[in-house]
Amino acid sequence: MEVRDDEHWMRLALEEADLAAAKGEVPVGCAIVSASGVLLATGHNLRETDEDPTAHAEIVAIRAAAQKLGSWRLEDTTLYVTLEPCVMCAGAMVNARVGRLVYGADDPKAGACTTLFTIGQDTRLNHRFPVVKGVLAEASAERLRAFFAALRALGKK
Repeated sequence: MEVRDDEHWMRLALEEADLAAAKGEVPVGCAIVSASGVLLATGHNLRETDEDPTAHAEIVAIRAAAQKLGSWRLEDTTLYVTLEPCVMCAGAMVNARVGRLVYGADDPKAGACTTLFTIGQDTRLNHRFPVVKGVLAEASAERLRAFFAALRALGKK
């Protein structure tokens, strides 16, 4: 895919992040797209809403894409997410055989694809995927900064 395509789909992931923020969730959004450019699924964080520690944007979208395809194998797909995936989500991407990852902001505290770990490139695993980082990174990071600043202003973590 071309850079402009990556930016197009990342804008959709940013819209999902906005939906999360509107629910009081950490503003992370995700979109999964087929190699032919068909949107398969979107998702945003729902941990608080669903009281589910696994309801990260990527997991929500992976589940929806697999259901739409009728297969757990998401080969030939690109997963777009506004924040670098954590260990759980990167592991789910390996297990789902996601074809490619594009993300916005690095996650210095939990990033498992380039920052703290490189799960998607680890040759010890049975599946690997290329990673493109930094697509609309500032827009992604700004949503997170604003969300956590508002929480701090309310006296929450």
